[in-house]
Amino acid sequence: MTFRLTLEGIYTPIVTPMRADGSFDLDGLADVVEHLVANGVHGIVSGGSTAENYSQTVDERLELARFIKDRLNGRLPLIVGTGSMRTPDSIALATGAREMGADAILLGTPPYSVPTERENALNALAIDRAADLPVILYNYPGRMGVAMGEEFLDRVCRSRNFVGIKESSGDINRVHLLARDYPHIQMSCGMDDQALEFFAWGARSWICAGSNFLPEEHVFLYETCAVHGDFAKGRRIMSAMMPLMRVLEQGAKFIQCVKHGTEMAGLRTGPMRPPLRGLNKDDKRELEQVVRVLKTTIAAIKAGN
Repeated sequence: MTFRLTLEGIYTPIVTPMRADGSFDLDGLADVVEHLVANGVHGIVSGGSTAENYSQTVDERLELARFIKDRLNGRLPLIVGTGSMRTPDSIALATGAREMGADAILLGTPPYSVPTERENALNALAIDRAADLPVILYNYPGRMGVAMGEEFLDRVCRSRNFVGIKESSGDINRVHLLARDYPHIQMSCGMDDQALEFFAWGARSWICAGSNFLPEEHVFLYETCAVHGDFAKGRRIMSAMMPLMRVLEQGAKFIQCVKHGTEMAGLRTGPMRPPLRGLNKDDKRELEQVVRVLKTTIAAIKAGN
């Protein structure tokens, strides 16, 4: 590794626009990339669960990552997701990320296998060796079955490539642990309804799927708290965003909500690949109402009201 990635700002785990037959809508993806660049996000993550990575082959994930990298053309950093059940698949994704000149990889625990801390660390170190890029860990025990505990962190940090962690456990004590005992690992908010707390504890970035369709509002909270340190205003912004966070963090319809929200922003995202299906009319109406109120309230805060 020749440089250290600084996690600063809003990083969008980008959606994957699809056609009705399940093929990729690359023109739609290009439009989403341009939308994010124009609206001030600070980086893009490809191949996350928001991108429906679980429904894609390794080759498809690399195809998407290369397309995004070419489209960005150096305007923003690209972090490539390497999460997979099989270590060889994660290694192939990490190798591909290195070869395409990605800026970093996002590395989670293999789902379903429930590895021990030692096994999880050895897996992560093997993927790190393949990438030789800055590594952002992804701690999401709710989806993966196990947490990246202290034994895991101590083992992987023997490699200097491990520079950050997307913390999605929902346990605020993890934020305290990371801030106090692992200050050399840049902490990034991965639990949307705790963004204010993450910023208060020194996080400088937020990896947030909602920024696919509300990039300006997410950037506004980041700038208010992390850049300007105005947590009184930050609480007002966060309060306005909490109804959206409740909708998104309910979990069961997360990707469906993000895709519909992105359609609401005037972009084309198409359907999900099976097994997921789109939102029903009631769910769409609820999300649309929440987004309307959020945008109006935050616009008023921006205007100084």
